[in-house]
Amino acid sequence: MYKEIYLVDDEELINTLNALQFRKLGLEDKVKSFTNPEWALDNLRFREDSSERIIVFLDINMPEMSGFEFLEFMYLEKFPQIIDVVIVTSSIMEDDLKMSKNFKKYVRGFVNKPLNMEDIQKYLKIDAPLPETPVTDF
Repeated sequence: MYKEIYLVDDEELINTLNALQFRKLGLEDKVKSFTNPEWALDNLRFREDSSERIIVFLDINMPEMSGFEFLEFMYLEKFPQIIDVVIVTSSIMEDDLKMSKNFKKYVRGFVNKPLNMEDIQKYLKIDAPLPETPVTDF
């Protein structure tokens, strides 16, 4: 299980919607939301215990720094491989999928936003039952 769950999206509403999904699973105490990717990077750089596993749900298109620039910093600064990244985006373009493969050291997946319960369970490997209402993809 992950020690912390980072939500990195420049839209506060998306972070809030995503955080609500984690709350349904009782994981709200593990969630850290960032609307500025540079703050999220700083938080990752200066963690107290750098041996704990973290998962980052990362938007690609942000004004301050793109998700791919975020990943480049992770590579350049040799962040530990115990940080997993799931790219969360509103438009899955073939070029973005190809680009994400350049960062396979960290990237574990590529999903539509906002996150749905099925995606969360898949990446956190949680066996809790899915909600009764069907989850739809965009």
